[in-house]
Amino acid sequence: TMGLGYIGLPTSALIASSKIRVLGVDINKKVVNTINKGEIHIIEKDLNLAVKLAVDSGYLKASTEPEEADVFLIVVPTPFKGNYEPDISHIESATKKIIPLLKEGDLFIIESTSPIGTTQKMKNLIFSERKELEGKINIAYCPERVLPGNIMYELTHNDRVIGGINEDSTNAAILFYKNFVKGKL
Repeated sequence: TMGLGYIGLPTSALIASSKIRVLGVDINKKVVNTINKGEIHIIEKDLNLAVKLAVDSGYLKASTEPEEADVFLIVVPTPFKGNYEPDISHIESATKKIIPLLKEGDLFIIESTSPIGTTQKMKNLIFSERKELEGKINIAYCPERVLPGNIMYELTHNDRVIGGINEDSTNAAILFYKNFVKGKL
């Protein structure tokens, strides 16, 4: 998981609670150190226990650098620039960090709320640097909508809208989310 903020950390803890190994990546060393102690840096109901259990069981670890994985989740901020234009530079930066780690069969999912065309832009960015992966990795978009104060419940129970760049990508993302989401996919 690239990004350990208000969505990234709860998502990482939820995935880890399903006994799936998660490496949460954040550029903030203080955040990384806090999580690796089994503690949290944000206030959210039930999150402290979920993170502590995930870290203590060895299924959640935090780092400032990504590592090779089978699934990459991009869960970074998309603030507004002038004129209420979304800034996707954090998504682009996170994507660039994982491009060297991608391998055939991997799943790349953007969860960050982002404007139409962002998934396509990241697909083009990935394949411009790793042409040999074209048609060999799965790329999808699954924006997360949750209310603060109830995030852990909503991440599990809310329905998800998933859009892949092709049918295989959509199906790969559905299979991934089925591990920990009870809502419709």
